[in-house]
Amino acid sequence: MNHSTKTMSIPKKFTNYLEKNQVKYDVVEHRTVYTAYDLSQTLDRKMTDIAKTLLVKVDNGLALAVLPASKRLDLIKLKKLAKAKKVGLPKENVMKTKLKIKPGAITPFGKMHKLPVYMDASLKKPKKILVGAGSFDESFLITPAALIKLEEPVIGSFSQARKK
Repeated sequence: MNHSTKTMSIPKKFTNYLEKNQVKYDVVEHRTVYTAYDLSQTLDRKMTDIAKTLLVKVDNGLALAVLPASKRLDLIKLKKLAKAKKVGLPKENVMKTKLKIKPGAITPFGKMHKLPVYMDASLKKPKKILVGAGSFDESFLITPAALIKLEEPVIGSFSQARKK
């Protein structure tokens, strides 16, 4: 594990969570970014190797949808996968009030928030993926298998190619 000596901007609860669950991870430092696209440009990484996490409303509850940054969320496919009557995106303030997270600094660790996690099957392809770490200038690099073991997500296809 690669932990730098400089003060990490990653909230301790996330590193503690990974360590408690024996997840191997690296911390990747980068310039401050607010989108997966900027992260990809900054680190010169393929968008397919960056996991973006979206907070979604599934029926009357919340869940996390984790998909490659190269793709768009397909709500119809997610609704089918979740066997839900309705799915949608909550207002941005829900993230702040319910999860105590700044929009854009979300992690894929649904169990920490007692939320179900849906993971797009295409995220299993890369050897390692970059995931949010609750910070705008550091990310976690982990294997898809570690994320699956940790979060036990419902895996399926709910993304679509971005429109050019």
